[in-house]
Amino acid sequence: MAEPVSIAVDTFGTGQVSDEAIVCAVREIFSCTPKAMIEALDLRKPIYRATSAYGHFGRPEFSWEKTDKVDVLRKAAK
Repeated sequence: MAEPVSIAVDTFGTGQVSDEAIVCAVREIFSCTPKAMIEALDLRKPIYRATSAYGHFGRPEFSWEKTDKVDVLRKAAK
């Protein structure tokens, strides 16, 4: 199945909009097919050495750490 069966968001009560609104915005903004995620995150170029040192989360040089969709998501969730 190309599209995910479900997308879950849990802000643990800290969200300014409902978790359901965020899920709807994510579905609207992001294509979650495997092909689209590979292209969006530029995963065809192996970067094993860079990701194996110091972890692979919280480092702005990685494509999955970009926050360029914040304004679009904020607008879609309102």
